[in-house]
Amino acid sequence: MGLNKMLEESPTPRRSVDSNLFITVSGPPGCGATTLCEGLSRALDCGYVSGGDIFRELAEDHEMSLSQLIAKADEKDDIDRALDRRLRTIAEQWGTANKAFILESRLAGWLAGNRADLRIWLDAPEEIRVDRTRDREEMEAEMRVREVSEAGRYESYYGIDVTDQSFYDLRINTARWSPDALLEIVLTAVEEYEANSDEGAFHTPDVEL
Repeated sequence: MGLNKMLEESPTPRRSVDSNLFITVSGPPGCGATTLCEGLSRALDCGYVSGGDIFRELAEDHEMSLSQLIAKADEKDDIDRALDRRLRTIAEQWGTANKAFILESRLAGWLAGNRADLRIWLDAPEEIRVDRTRDREEMEAEMRVREVSEAGRYESYYGIDVTDQSFYDLRINTARWSPDALLEIVLTAVEEYEANSDEGAFHTPDVEL
């Protein structure tokens, strides 16, 4: 399916880490999730699945542009639900694999739930995120409208408040560190994780799709 990403163009991390953690990375557009996942994928010698890639696959399946599919998703729930079902299936598979893997999407932490070993939320001030996404298909106004629209849909479909970040293990403002430094921060958390010392993650109820 072309989703298992071992991106050769990503920077080589300063170290490699031996881990079998199932990690989710979430955040709004322009938060730096893709860059972090590329670095983690190399450092952990594992693949990752991006919700954005699945969305692009759905656009190809429907013979639509990304903008057209986004517009359709605003009108009907079948696009969002198809995307989320694929992500849930991946989370179920890797949640029991006992191998390092990374799942990245806005709802990855919710969809993986208690199957995930480490859930990460990335963010940055809006003006920084807008600047980072200027070369993408989405423009500033469209990005802002989409964020509000998605938040409303998630609440309507699943009762999810995407502004609730209380259950994430790491919450990081990516504007404060360089991409390399951010990768080092997360790798340190992964490397220093000891299951025997883990006193418990925040419980997340299963999302009914």
